[in-house]
Amino acid sequence: MDPHLLRTFVAVARCGSFSEAARELGYTQSAVSQHIAALENDLGTLLLQRRPVSPTVAGIRPLEHAGPLLLRLDAARADIARLTAAPATRITLGVSPPAMTSRLTLPLAGIRRTQPLLEVALRVLGREAVTHELATGTLDLGLIDGMAAPNDPQPARLRPILPSPASLATISAI
Repeated sequence: MDPHLLRTFVAVARCGSFSEAARELGYTQSAVSQHIAALENDLGTLLLQRRPVSPTVAGIRPLEHAGPLLLRLDAARADIARLTAAPATRITLGVSPPAMTSRLTLPLAGIRRTQPLLEVALRVLGREAVTHELATGTLDLGLIDGMAAPNDPQPARLRPILPSPASLATISAI
């Protein structure tokens, strides 16, 4: 299954329109139609009703899988970009609101004093946004509160999220 076709399918299903999806994706309406036809041909079934545009019973299944699949592809792309990037002069840190405590702000102040050429941008976001933006490469580091996974037996606490060995090297250099 081609991820470009899957992205187009998700956009059409979300927008409920081939034309709207084309505008959103920067494609022609004809290209969007061709993407959907190619995906339906690949999977051997109709995925979208055309009038009104909505997922078929079979089309609901790839929609359920698309979010995590596309996020993993974006995360892989971001990992490669981080590995091949020049050394950081700017680090963007995402923090969930309960994690924004003196346990974070005091070390950040120290970093600013000892590493004046390193720009640290701090973004306060919800837990899910921190996780998503870290996976897609918008954030370099993340700090969230609470459990790391729904089945985690540990009590709620602050948890650092470091996406890659490159980030560990960057933070240990600070």
